[in-house]
Amino acid sequence: MRLAEMTTDQAAAAVRTAPLVIIPVGAQEQHGGGMAMSTDTVRAIGVADRVAERLAGRAVVAPAVPYGVSPHHLAFAGTMSLAPATFMQVLRDLIASLRAHGWKQFLIVTGHGGNNAALSVLAQEYLREDLTFTWTPLTEIVADLISGVSEVHGHAGEAETAQMLYLAPELVQADRLEPGATTLDELSVPARLARRGRGPRLSVGFDEYHKRGVLGDPRTATAEDGRLLIETAADRIAAFADELLSA
Repeated sequence: MRLAEMTTDQAAAAVRTAPLVIIPVGAQEQHGGGMAMSTDTVRAIGVADRVAERLAGRAVVAPAVPYGVSPHHLAFAGTMSLAPATFMQVLRDLIASLRAHGWKQFLIVTGHGGNNAALSVLAQEYLREDLTFTWTPLTEIVADLISGVSEVHGHAGEAETAQMLYLAPELVQADRLEPGATTLDELSVPARLARRGRGPRLSVGFDEYHKRGVLGDPRTATAEDGRLLIETAADRIAAFADELLSA
């Protein structure tokens, strides 16, 4: 049910039979020395496709947006970032295009946490519109399944690497994986403050966290761990979408 692979006639028919459009969004940013910069996009597409499969023809998957809000990674070569306003406008334009053809329900699947704030703002904007705008992160919704990881973990760490080993092992250079910051004691004061879940908020660049921009130890990741995270994320998102479509 990939929109990019349909003819225009098939798309016109899908408006009636598949009322939900899933738009994967990711990022082009560093993921340490051993993982591709397309990691967040690959993960978003992988989950979006699986959600559509579970919805059995009631959803289409739009082409992915491969760029995200990544200024915190710009210290690392190859990273490309959109301003939050640009990122939001891209999604507004894509949604407006599809809305003109009759689609009114949209689910954004983001593989990049840096997109979350902009998606939250868009969700507020669409509250008074005649459409349904929903969005979901990936790893966050299966956080309860992540175990045996470092005290500090996250970007390019155990969970993300496991997901990539399951979805696209050819994009993981196992011999180049290296541990990043794994304990709070290794972090600078600004980085420690930025990791707090409550209280005042502080944003820092990932070079502040670690010289390689990695949180956790990706060397311990396994494809089986990734399978559990990806398939469960798809199950949970599909269950949400199924209930949404039945409303």
